Amino acid sequence: MAPPENAFRRWHKDNGILADEVDGLEIRNVRFQQIAGFPILVSRSRRVHIEGVSIRDSGSRNKEGKNNTTGGILLEEGTEDFKVIRCDLRRILGNGIWTHSLYTSPRNARGVIAHNYFEEIGRDAIQVGHGTKIRVERNEGTRIGYPQDAVDLRNEAIPVAIDTAGNVDESLYNENRFSEINGKCFDLDGFHHGEVRGNRCVNKGDADAYPSGGFGLVMNNNNPDMQSEAVVIADNFFDGTKFGGLYIIGRNHRITNNRFERLNLARCTESAAKHGCYYLSDPSLLRSGIYLGRGVRRQEETKGNVVENNTIQGWKMAERCIGTQPGVSVKSNAVGQNTCLDQPSSGL
Repeated sequence: MAPPENAFRRWHKDNGILADEVDGLEIRNVRFQQIAGFPILVSRSRRVHIEGVSIRDSGSRNKEGKNNTTGGILLEEGTEDFKVIRCDLRRILGNGIWTHSLYTSPRNARGVIAHNYFEEIGRDAIQVGHGTKIRVERNEGTRIGYPQDAVDLRNEAIPVAIDTAGNVDESLYNENRFSEINGKCFDLDGFHHGEVRGNRCVNKGDADAYPSGGFGLVMNNNNPDMQSEAVVIADNFFDGTKFGGLYIIGRNHRITNNRFERLNLARCTESAAKHGCYYLSDPSLLRSGIYLGRGVRRQEETKGNVVENNTIQGWKMAERCIGTQPGVSVKSNAVGQNTCLDQPSSGL
């Protein structure tokens, strides 16, 4: 991808439509195919409406043959008041629809990404990067993180159905539907004071079908200007994750009425020789249904979280339902009234 000091408009060429510093942009019912860069790249703009766009077989690879983020729709560098709705993206090597800004640039603001369809996306279907007041609603997709040979694991670009990066707040991820995710369903890296509600992610295969597979939802805090705080995660359904269901860090989150089924398809740690199962040297991390941690690159105190009325089902979940990283106190969080069940043998 572009070096950290470069906006994407300066780095990537061979784009379809490039709009820079535009006030009042409409792109409707345009079809793109075999675009090496970005079919649509919008930078430093406001009042942007993108609707009914079709994109096929686009994006390019880096010198190692992996995706370099290209192929989809990118809004960057503080783009404001935008809508990307009812678009259809298939066979995209990089990200599908996403926002991005440099650390020193304004955040993208007041956007809607809704009613879009994604099929065979090599990186993230949707990424909200460095944004505020973004609504991601009623999108659908399948085969996220394919083809496997395009996935850039060396640079930790694990595919995600709905990803987050930078500093993102006052945002909503609502009623999205994804299936066959060779990665994670949600990554809330930089997400705080927002909501994840009523989403559905379903994988029907076994662990071998998802070589880049991971958790259902993870939190993180790479951006130094934010803390993972006050996130509502409610009424979501996750079916079939390679490892655990939910990785929590931070404080004052409310995690209620979620249903997790067919967790830990990799059967960690009993199948550690085949699937690894040891991350950060903690055997309980990848095998727990819900895991309370402290972060990876930057640690936080995890306290004041409500984790109640969730159903957690999967490989040995009756005994491994809730896990904690050393240094995290369950008593500092309200964890209770969760239903923890082993997955019936016929379900695996």
